[in-house]
Amino acid sequence: MINTDTHTGPSFSLKNRLGRILWNITCVLFFRYSPKVFFGWRSLILRLFGGRIGKGVHIYPGVAIWAPWNLEVGDQCGIANGVILYSQGRISVGKKTVISQGAHICAGTHDYTHKGFKLITMPISIGDDVWIAADAFIHPGVIIGDGCVIGARAVVNKNMPAWMVCSGHPCKPIKKRIIDGNEK
Repeated sequence: MINTDTHTGPSFSLKNRLGRILWNITCVLFFRYSPKVFFGWRSLILRLFGGRIGKGVHIYPGVAIWAPWNLEVGDQCGIANGVILYSQGRISVGKKTVISQGAHICAGTHDYTHKGFKLITMPISIGDDVWIAADAFIHPGVIIGDGCVIGARAVVNKNMPAWMVCSGHPCKPIKKRIIDGNEK
């Protein structure tokens, strides 16, 4: 961060802000209106902007990405239209993970105890084989364990354990996730 007082100036460097301007122009011209089935094309664009994107990834054109260079997506993931990847800090998504429509993955916040509302970025880590259901909100700094299911409209403000079904506001583990009759 460049500035600790958001009232007096930007929190990010000029290089970062220029990069986001270039990203937003590219996004409008080549990403947002690309045909739904052009998953490889969108992955290529994200890679050109520093994103680490795995093989067989399905990122839909209606996904909003703040900074692709802070994004890492594992193989065979699906990220639906309407998802917001607010990648002010690093967002890592594991292999074979699904993020459903309207989910908001937010890696930045502000320190309300600081007079200038200093920006705080914290990485988010989402494990392998995770499903984040529709309209869920993931707070900065959260780790979601492998195989975890986050219920629709859940608000995740703490780490969630592996192979659990979790839901609510605030999100809490509800029960173990059972796959094909077997407990993980």
